[in-house]
Amino acid sequence: MEKPNGSGLTRIMRATLCSRDGIVYAYRNEAAFRQELLLCLLLIPLALWLTTEPVELILLICPLILLLVVECINSAIEAAIDRISYERHPLSKQAKDLGSAAVFFTMLIILVCWLAIALPKVL
Repeated sequence: MEKPNGSGLTRIMRATLCSRDGIVYAYRNEAAFRQELLLCLLLIPLALWLTTEPVELILLICPLILLLVVECINSAIEAAIDRISYERHPLSKQAKDLGSAAVFFTMLIILVCWLAIALPKVL
């Protein structure tokens, strides 16, 4: 049975278009995503200026990209909860709070990596 998005190269192309649509939606509709994207656009060039060591670059840049990933997942959770109901429910709050906590922990990862690698280079 043929899957709705096809298979092989067709599936990859359609998945890429869905990803593009998700990024565009997040940029247009999610203020947190825009703020975090701006953070990435500021810190990635700074990381490239601070070091040329591959491991250090990975530890400075990858957590920033991870933040965008986690923010998209958090927004997807919120959208799914809102699709079910706007009515206040403890489980809806729990799901949204856990998504927010995931973003928070990702920011902690960024902070630790930048403090450990970038701070000594600028002091």
